[in-house]
This record gives sequence, structure tokens and C-alpha cells, in this order.
Amino acid sequence: MHVLAAANLRLDASAIDYVLLAFYFVLVLGIGYLARKQISTSLDFFLSGRSLPAWVTGLAFISANLGAIEVMGMSANGAEYGLPTAHYFWIGAVPAMLFLGVVMMPFYYGSKVRSVPEFMLRRFGPTAHWVNGASFALAQILIAGANLYLLASVVNLLLGWSIWVSIIVAAVIVLVYTALGGLSAAIYNEVLQFFVILAALIPLTIAGLYKVGGWSGLVDKVTNSPGGTAQLHSWPGNQLTGFGSNFLSVLGLVFGLGFVLSFGYWTTNFVEVQRAMASKSMSAARRTPIIGAFPKMFIPFVVIIPGMIAAVSVTELMGENKQALLDGNAAPSGATFNNALLLLMRDVLPNGILGVAIAGLLASFMAGMAANLSSFNTVFTYDIFQTYIKKNRPDSYYLSTGRVVTVIATLLAIGTAAIASSYSNLMDYLQTLFSFFNAPLFATFILGMFWKRMSKSAGWTGLVTGTAAAIVIFVLSETGTIDLPGQGTSFVAAIAAFVVDIVVSVVVTMFTPAKPEAELVGLVYSLTPRDTLKHETTGDDAGWYRKPVLLAGIALVITILLNIAF
Repeated sequence: MHVLAAANLRLDASAIDYVLLAFYFVLVLGIGYLARKQISTSLDFFLSGRSLPAWVTGLAFISANLGAIEVMGMSANGAEYGLPTAHYFWIGAVPAMLFLGVVMMPFYYGSKVRSVPEFMLRRFGPTAHWVNGASFALAQILIAGANLYLLASVVNLLLGWSIWVSIIVAAVIVLVYTALGGLSAAIYNEVLQFFVILAALIPLTIAGLYKVGGWSGLVDKVTNSPGGTAQLHSWPGNQLTGFGSNFLSVLGLVFGLGFVLSFGYWTTNFVEVQRAMASKSMSAARRTPIIGAFPKMFIPFVVIIPGMIAAVSVTELMGENKQALLDGNAAPSGATFNNALLLLMRDVLPNGILGVAIAGLLASFMAGMAANLSSFNTVFTYDIFQTYIKKNRPDSYYLSTGRVVTVIATLLAIGTAAIASSYSNLMDYLQTLFSFFNAPLFATFILGMFWKRMSKSAGWTGLVTGTAAAIVIFVLSETGTIDLPGQGTSFVAAIAAFVVDIVVSVVVTMFTPAKPEAELVGLVYSLTPRDTLKHETTGDDAGWYRKPVLLAGIALVITILLNIAF
């Protein structure tokens, strides 16, 4: 981080900014303390006792994903690639979120499983369950480390503390409220953090646009910058995918990102699904991701556009600095695209607003890390510890275990922060992790849900070989055997993982016995009575505006219009 110090990235915060920050931290810890009073069982700690309303879980659903990686990573992507980054939202998120709400949540919520790996246990047996639980736990620790590293880099720039001191302080704050109040503390803080993040990003976007002369001024400056006009249109996105061919680029975006990575992340990633599972009814659980889709589709305007503004208005990222970074070299200024948002804040925000903006950034990192911790402790405690290590203990024993596991997860995340520090654009790192862990899981999941013949052996062999295929693509890319700049490697790795998983699963199924149909009711679409997938439409679930399919249809139309407009 010495390079950053040399790049003069220190934010000029005043006393009012520090007061605002201190107030925010007191509020966050207070929510953790109050949430603790509602916890009497392990279900309260891990799934909020399945008692939360849809609007709370819907905002938490989107806020859990609006972590450091989203805010800093997508603004870094905006600075590097421009508007094609919007594909991570309009192609790579919204359709899958709607699919989760309409098709998948009735299975998750109706079967009363406590986690995604537990669904795998019922469908495919212990081996697939163990493989999924272990790989998910590893992924959460790696992603929590990335969140921590970004959080620490902001504290480092703001206060001048060393990166490691910053990492430990940040980790302790998140640990305290997550260990105290469990998922409820994480979710209520995520709702608060959602509004704090928007309070930070909206003024930053407006001030940034004012600085460059509005939208037309930004268009002129981007056109004449090293990225050129390709950064002003979301399609075909060649710079983002690394493909020279428009056709291959669109194919990579639609199938690699829009189908495999996106559906893999949003429909099987327990970090997200856990929020919907905490809802108080089936209808609320289905509406959770659909409600989250509405803010999600507009977030590009407050994370990508500030990144684009930074790339054409901040001295450290303009001209030869940007060209050097696009070429894969170090910028003469010492800055990287990950610094885009911080540099823009430094240049355009007055004191007071700067304090809100810094609180918003810290909120986004803490939301992301708390989501990683709360899903890790649930999967580790329920799916690994209770199932295989210490069975049939009193509920209070698992509640205590969950708190201890949260502490251990935090310590491990501090260790993995070092890995994240080696990437100049953290989205590259994240998409690589998703191709390893989420793409093969989605293939196994979707095949197992719609194909009753799929055997238990196929469940775990598909997962393992799919993950191996993604790792092979990653190694070939790292050693220069295949050359894919941008985030093309992760798209290709995700497609490889998905295809290999499906092929291996089909072949293994042909040579192994199927599970009896009686054991698949509620787990396979064709064998599940339609009545069990329906939700109440009276009381709190009444009204046209609470119909999941109608809401999903409206969201889909708006997303298609956004794709056409940009």
C-alpha cells in the first residue's frame, strides 16, 4: 500500500466527518445489542426465527450483495470498462433474482431446509452435502477477506492507520454485532446500510457529473479517453469479456455471465438465499429477491458512472495513467482502478458530505462481510458440525457453537485478506471465485431439481469435476497458455464448469442407481404436489402488489428497456 500513500490518496476529513463516523458505528453496534435480546434458539440466531417481513428481507437481500466488492469493484470496472459493466446488473443479476423468487424459493422455503447444502443433503446424500458445505465455507472466507481488505484500505487512506491495524479493527466491529445478534443483527444492519450507502453514492454521482459538465460532458471526455466510445454502450462489451469478436463477446456475456455465473450466484448462493429464508411466509420469501431486483437495476447509475467520471476527471487515473492500467501495467501515479471512488470523493465532496460518503463505504464493506460471516456460521454449524462432528446435542449447544464459529471465521478472513491485496481490480478475483464455486453448484442443482433420475453419485462427482474444470481454465490463463484479458477467463471457466458438471452427471447417472421417487417429493419439480408450492394470498399476503409473478414481470420489462436504452 506504500504506492497508494505516494499517490496522495489521503482524504481530508474534518472533525464533523469523524463525529458522523463515530455515530454510525455506535448505531451499528446498538442494533447488534438489541437483536441479541430476541435470540433464544439456534433458529433465531441463524435464520431470525423465520419471522421477518418481505420489505426488510428484500432490502437486506440487495444490501448483502452491495458490499465492498460491489461498490468499489463495480466502480473500478466502470473506470476500466465503462458502461458494459452494467451487464453485471441487467444480465448478470436481475433475471436470476426473478427466477429465484418465482421458481426456486417455493422449494427452499417449502422444504423447510435451513441452508442450501441441507437441500443438497436431502437430494443427493452426505457426500454431495459435504463437498458443497466445505466449498461454500471456503468461498465465504475468501470473499470476506476481500471485503476486509477493501474496508482496511479505506481506513488506511482516511486515518493513515496501517493496513493490518485497519483490517483488525474493522473485523472486530463486524464480529461483535454478528456474534451478538446473529442473522437478525446482520439483516437489520443491512437495511440501515442500504440507505447509508445510497446517501453516500447519490451526492457523489451528482457532484461528479457537475464537475465534468453533465452527461454530455462525460460522453465527450470518455470518447476522447484511452477507452473510447466502446465504454459508452453496454453491448457488445468486448473490452469487458476480452473477446475480439462481437458474437463471442455477446455469447460470453449472455451464457457465461447471464446464465451460468448469474444463476449460479443468485439461486444457489446461501448468502443471498438465507435472507429470503428468514421471511415470515412463503409469499414473503418469494417476494424477497423480487423486491431486491427493483433497486438492483438502478444501482449501476450510482456505482458505474462515478467510476467512469473518475477515469476522465481524476488526475491519477487520466490519460497515460489510464492507458498504462488498461495495458496491464502500473500507472505512473501509483493509483489503481480500485481507488476510483475514493479519488473522486477526495476531489468533489465537501466536509460533512465526505463523512456520510465514508460511512457509506464502510457500511457497504461491513454489510458484505457480515453476510459472509452469518452464512458461514450457519453452514458450518448446521451442515458440518451438527451433521458430522457433534450430533444430537441440545439446541443451546449449537447456538454457542455458532458464536464461536463466527470468531474463527473472522480470524480466517483476516488471513485471506492478504490474497485479495494482490489484485489491482478485485472484480477479476471475485468472478474467478464464483466460477470455481457457484457455476458447478448451479449445474448440479438445476439438473437435480428437474431430472428425477439423477443419482446420488452424480451429485458429488459433477460438483467435483465441474470445479476442477474451472480451476484448469484459471491455471491455463495464469500460465499464458490461453490469453483472455478482462474478465473473459472467469466467463469461460464458468461455462467449462457448467458443461463438464452436466456431462459428468449424466454419464455417472447412467451407471448408478436412482433415488426412490418417494424420497424426492418436495425436492424434484415433477414429483412435488403443486399445492405445496403455493402461498397464502390473504392477510399480510393479500393485494395485487404482493403477487410475486406480477412483480417479477414488471421488473423484467424495466430491465429489458434499460438494456435497449443503453
